[in-house]
Amino acid sequence: MVNCRINGNIPFTISTSSHDFYSLVSDSDLDREVASQYNITVTCSDEGVPSLSSSVTLTLQISDVNDNAPVFERSSYEAYIVENNTPGLSIFTVKARDADWNQNARVSYILEDSSVNGVPVSSYVSVSADSGVIHAVRSFDYEQIKDFQFRVKAQDGGSPPLSSNVTVKIVIQDQNDNPPQVLYPVQTGGSVVAEMVPRAADVGYLVTKVVAVDVDSGQNAWLSYKLQKATDRALFEVGLQNGEIRTIRQVNDKDAVKQRLTVIVEDNGQPSRSAAVIVNVAVADSFPEVLSEFTDFTHDKEYNDNLTFYLVLALAVVSFLFITCVVVIISVKIYRWRQSRTLYHSNLPVIPYYPPRYSDTLGTGTLQHVYNYEVCRTTDSRKSDCKFGRAGSQNRQSFGTQPSLQTPGEFGAEIGFGLKPVKVWITFFLEDTL
Repeated sequence: MVNCRINGNIPFTISTSSHDFYSLVSDSDLDREVASQYNITVTCSDEGVPSLSSSVTLTLQISDVNDNAPVFERSSYEAYIVENNTPGLSIFTVKARDADWNQNARVSYILEDSSVNGVPVSSYVSVSADSGVIHAVRSFDYEQIKDFQFRVKAQDGGSPPLSSNVTVKIVIQDQNDNPPQVLYPVQTGGSVVAEMVPRAADVGYLVTKVVAVDVDSGQNAWLSYKLQKATDRALFEVGLQNGEIRTIRQVNDKDAVKQRLTVIVEDNGQPSRSAAVIVNVAVADSFPEVLSEFTDFTHDKEYNDNLTFYLVLALAVVSFLFITCVVVIISVKIYRWRQSRTLYHSNLPVIPYYPPRYSDTLGTGTLQHVYNYEVCRTTDSRKSDCKFGRAGSQNRQSFGTQPSLQTPGEFGAEIGFGLKPVKVWITFFLEDTL
């Protein structure tokens, strides 16, 4: 009679399946993440006296299934980055772990789709799929966006895959990249703005207040005011924190009417940035007195200088166009004059002009003769000295100059047409008339 048993407290049991055969079965759920391997010792003994026994040890490996999703080390993340960063800068790293094994435990990181101020979050940051490192895609500006948040998903490589999400918040830290901006007094380029101070003003009289702001934050926006230059430094002072300009002594008649103060506004950043503002102060009791003194400020002179420059430039352009037109007209006139001279001295062929035929029926003989004359002239001929006479016995016509017979049936003569003499050839034909 043989009895078998299992040593130790393990989730297995042994049962008899048939004579001399035993089955090892589990009596509860197995979890590889709790125990991936079991060493099972089975001892069998008989019922003899004394009892004899023997043992055997079995090694059991538990295979993995994808039953665990990745888990982030923190429930949420918050990271800080200084503005004006370099694109591609590494901000921080998210990390998730998976309790499964092998491929089921391989985690990939994915940036979930969302938007920040209507812009896809992928245009702000990116995440490395393997390492979970988050990089800045662009350079951030604290004055435009101070913080934003998004979600990162960790997904394992099982089938089907399991995943989990975590929220990440990015906080932009301010940098002193903006100088103070002076709101008052307003700096105008074409007119003078002056503060009136009566000559009877006492000590501590409030002249005006310089108002400035800084779009940075924290100590980068803490402003201080300093008097850099003044026409009379013994007459005015500027409050360090509030920018108020007050008199430090009583105004008297010897003080100049025109007072100019240069106030520097500085922030508390590192390095510090500043802005300058010019405050014009008129020490007078009447407005006409102020006008007579404030007509020679530098910005007025600059305005007049700019106006003079544009007037001179316009005059130069007009003069250049006028001279160009004159040169072009003279060139055209000279060109036409040279063309006319060239035509006057050249032996260009004339263009024939054919007048109507002339007949002479007063000849002698039994048959009356008809004489046909063809006269050639130039196109610019306006006056002709040609005279046609009655046909003689030698069949020759009379002209202003004695013609010379060239060929039988033709003779020519030089006839003056206007100012230029031309040679005219006359061709005549003899015809019989019935």
